[in-house]
Amino acid sequence: MVNIKDVAERADVSTTTVSHVINQTRYVSDELTNRVKKAMEELDYRPNTLASGLRSGKTKTIGLIIPDISNQFFAEVSRKIEDNGFDHGYSVILCNSDDDRNKEKNYIDVLVAKQVDGIIFISAGEESKNLSKALEFDLPIVVVDRDIRNVNADIVLVDNKSGGLNATQYLIELGHNRIGCIAGPSPVTPSAMRVEGFKQALQEAKIPLDSSLIIPGDYRFSSGEQVMHSLLMNPSPPTAVFASNDMMAMGAFKAIHENGLKIPEDISVIGFDNIPLSQATYPTLTTISQPIQEMAKLVVNLLVERMRFQDQRVKLLEEEPDFRRVVLQTELIIRNSCREI
Repeated sequence: MVNIKDVAERADVSTTTVSHVINQTRYVSDELTNRVKKAMEELDYRPNTLASGLRSGKTKTIGLIIPDISNQFFAEVSRKIEDNGFDHGYSVILCNSDDDRNKEKNYIDVLVAKQVDGIIFISAGEESKNLSKALEFDLPIVVVDRDIRNVNADIVLVDNKSGGLNATQYLIELGHNRIGCIAGPSPVTPSAMRVEGFKQALQEAKIPLDSSLIIPGDYRFSSGEQVMHSLLMNPSPPTAVFASNDMMAMGAFKAIHENGLKIPEDISVIGFDNIPLSQATYPTLTTISQPIQEMAKLVVNLLVERMRFQDQRVKLLEEEPDFRRVVLQTELIIRNSCREI
């Protein structure tokens, strides 16, 4: 069986250098790194990550907790995080909480027991209580898409209020003043902020707010369909609808077609997220794009930076850098589901 000594001999380096290349525990020049990787490939050498983890206390794994894998937005975020984690040499353990706080807590316990090196956390709610065990073990954490306060973690958000504002302003610019809103399920971020943006756009345009046109869904396709049916039964139905995510917008498409109406001739629809399916609908969906690639890269970079600092802080005797709160911007993507009236 090929071992680390064989790799060192083939690459003409020391076994210590091979170890540093494999575990990324010290800087090794590009030339030596390439020689070691080439030797590993030629010899078909596979490092024993379990033994390495026991020696170093590091497992080269990241835990990722998301609230709903069936939501394509979270599926896309997970894929991009996995890609970026792989580029940094980390495997990603995916945990789907199904918006269940108890299941979320159990998954955190599992990740701590498996000795992951860090956690990327998209909460099922707005509280940090479930993170307490991970924080007790001094695990680096990055919180995504949830503005959780008073938690020792970096936070990466999207400006959801600005996105809701821009979506509604676009409909108003097209001449719509009777606009429905398929809201998200939560009274806190990100759901609430998208609705706040919707309300602000109406206020700025001096359009009276009709609360009967704001109905919450649960971010799933079926709820978008149900809410759209309700909006169409309103005595004065809307001429346009802002859905707080693309999945509910697509459910709204189905309800509109079932009522014998056409998009955008009879009613305009705009979504939020810009998931890949938004380009496959008929007509294609106008939406607010979240910067998924930028978000995933930033999240992984922040976590890797904090994990590496934590590994070295005893040696460096440095104070840990302040926790960061980063807010990314959205973008309006104009397609074919909205029209001027």
